[in-house]
Amino acid sequence: MLKHIDPLLGPELLAILRAMGHGEEIVIADRNYPALSAGPTIIRHDGSDGVRTLDAVLSVLPLDRGAGTVTRMQARDRPDEILPVMRDLIDVVGRHAPQAEIASMTPADFKARAANAAAIIVTAEARPYGNIIVRKGTLPA
Repeated sequence: MLKHIDPLLGPELLAILRAMGHGEEIVIADRNYPALSAGPTIIRHDGSDGVRTLDAVLSVLPLDRGAGTVTRMQARDRPDEILPVMRDLIDVVGRHAPQAEIASMTPADFKARAANAAAIIVTAEARPYGNIIVRKGTLPA
């Protein structure tokens, strides 16, 4: 065990978060996300929802600054609607990085971008469209 590390962050996920460089991205996805065919490493978080997983990840991951640092998946045919699951994810981002702007993408564009992520964390999040991409930043000198 390690001090001050969320126990939800297992060794595989911690290794990926540590190895990621500035500008690389990681996806937190709901249980229905088609991760197996997406390409990146898959990390299963079947015992946690997306909100809890995002909170754990952002407890150790510095976010980049600028446009597209945090990107949510839009609800199909309702791009401007903020579903409750997305509101919960946005609130977590706001607690860790109040300055972060939240972008959005269509499901197809989101999946294309996610295919280039360092990893996809598939959670037990049951609410549809509970999918978000975060881009790693740097630590201050």
